[in-house]
Amino acid sequence: MIRKANIKDIKKIHSLLWDYGKKGDLLSRSLSQLYDHLRDFWIYEENQELTGCCALQFCWEDLAEIRSLAVHPGHTGKRIGAKLLETAVSEAKEFKIKRLFTLTYRPEFFKKMGFSPIDKSELPLKIWSDCILCVKFPNCDENAMIRYI
Repeated sequence: MIRKANIKDIKKIHSLLWDYGKKGDLLSRSLSQLYDHLRDFWIYEENQELTGCCALQFCWEDLAEIRSLAVHPGHTGKRIGAKLLETAVSEAKEFKIKRLFTLTYRPEFFKKMGFSPIDKSELPLKIWSDCILCVKFPNCDENAMIRYI
């Protein structure tokens, strides 16, 4: 089942993102950031267990970012990530968003989901405000991708 995240989900989301962050597969988020962006998150729940998450963060009137897409390692291969992403895309459409971007270490997954590689310089400067806090700043090694909807 996919649903919007609630306060009780934050620590589970944090744990899932932290595990992937330790492996270098994505950038984990602090608890503070997760509480600040709770409304951005969708979660996938199976047998009352959080098995995946994805966030849609609005950046501009026609631009949003797909963030923190992660699936518990024991549940990969079930299209949970694809379902979460498409849920976020549907929400973006409801808000009349025309462009979705992501910064990812998994470009092949996003290519299958309709995203295309772009140069990071094509993204507005506004999106880099979170990047200043990143341990990899200014040497970002993520792949920038965009999907027009």
